[in-house]
Amino acid sequence: MSSPSGAASGTPLLALYAGSFDPITNGHEDLIKRTLTFADRLIVAVANNMSKQPLFSVDERLAFIHTVTQGDPRIEVRAFTGLLVNFARDVGARVNVRGLRAVSDFEYEFQIALMNRHLHPELETVFMTPSLDTTYISSSMVREVARFGGDVSGLVHPRVAAALVERYAQAPR
Repeated sequence: MSSPSGAASGTPLLALYAGSFDPITNGHEDLIKRTLTFADRLIVAVANNMSKQPLFSVDERLAFIHTVTQGDPRIEVRAFTGLLVNFARDVGARVNVRGLRAVSDFEYEFQIALMNRHLHPELETVFMTPSLDTTYISSSMVREVARFGGDVSGLVHPRVAAALVERYAQAPR
């Protein structure tokens, strides 16, 4: 049986899907599952951006991703700091997966992809569109809905929904 990568070299294709995942949503989960249709392995990489104030710690976000991916042996979940291209080079990833929900996402993502190509020409960026039922979901919108007591159960894994309710129950609105 041939690998999903279809690579003539027979080298397994390692893809990278990086983001803040604060929190991981059903849209992220959709892209993770679909990436595994063409990649042999996937690293879901949580960016540890010191300039941002995330709702959940890196360790919490890693735990949520582990829960969502249910221990799939093709998926590795890791945190990283610094340039994505350096992390990709260190782990041997050949593909960088990015999700595009709307045209407005494209301009920003395109600039990043070009810079990444400049810094690491061997890393290909693959843009994926979400499934129709997850197009409107973003982590920031999920946080906002949860912050004001809205129902996020159809937008995130049940464990993440419970954590959002708990976190916002502790914080003033």
